[in-house]
Amino acid sequence: MDYFLQGPHWADVQRALGRTVHEQSGDGWRFLAVEESNPAGKLLYVPYGPLADSLTAFDAALESLTALARKCGAVFVRLEPVSAGFDSSDADTVLRSRGLRPAPANLQPELSWIVDLGDDFKDVLAGMKPVNRNLYRNIHKKGVTFRSSQDPADISVLLEFLHLTAARNGFKPQSDEYLSQVARSLMPAGVATLFIAELDGSPIAAALAYDSDDTRTYAHAALDDTHRKLSAGIPLLVTLMADASEKGLRYVDLWGVAPADQPDHKWAGFTAFKKSFGGREIAYPGTWDLPVNKVRYGAYQLARKAAQAGKKVVRTLRAGLRR
Repeated sequence: MDYFLQGPHWADVQRALGRTVHEQSGDGWRFLAVEESNPAGKLLYVPYGPLADSLTAFDAALESLTALARKCGAVFVRLEPVSAGFDSSDADTVLRSRGLRPAPANLQPELSWIVDLGDDFKDVLAGMKPVNRNLYRNIHKKGVTFRSSQDPADISVLLEFLHLTAARNGFKPQSDEYLSQVARSLMPAGVATLFIAELDGSPIAAALAYDSDDTRTYAHAALDDTHRKLSAGIPLLVTLMADASEKGLRYVDLWGVAPADQPDHKWAGFTAFKKSFGGREIAYPGTWDLPVNKVRYGAYQLARKAAQAGKKVVRTLRAGLRR
């Protein structure tokens, strides 16, 4: 699989957002690193990277990242080695032996759900739940149609539905400014497409997807709750997948899912939705830190743990007062 967050178009998005981006490559490895900051100071963030075809290449990438971090004054490198010449089951041993430490939290999903498009989209349809397949084939009878757009102005359709969903479910979506800049950078380049479901010509659902060389990533989606009973989000996603197949892509990445043994996970609902389209789970090693300035990184870790302990004491005291 080709990872969009390590591609040149994502570098364009980051630069358009005013961030400093570094792209380097060598024999069997490459990475895109973004300069960020946190309480420790400057850091380099490598989303779903570095990419390497062997452990030797991965070690060379780490060496290059360390040198780059020292050059630009970064305290540590935060990375997510999804394809680095070793199996995810060996990640803990491999990464710790190279001086890496688990980050406080995963920035990108540790588990994702992949649909293999194969050679014939009929096989993809056959692997879905029958209700999904039937909705895709018959929803036009209810006046619902689908269109795609690479016009950045159309991102307003998705933004409106995201606002409605956020208000309904109590979550904070990414900012309008961020998604609008993503649209301005990627849609004219042909690597982001907005898919819109319409009822009698009026939008009722929208989904934004990003394309790499072989993979379409299902990135953002929302719908108008007024027409929830139509379940337009299901045939909208099938349309997105069919379009990817027509374009010769090999995979659709439906993005993060919850672990199977955590039925109360906050992602459990849309995990069941994603799995209803067939496919398979893929596990990644998660987010790891490579300390470069070890003194400052150690101080950061101590301060973070002290803050966590303080919050725990406050929660305990509050719980006691409520009894």
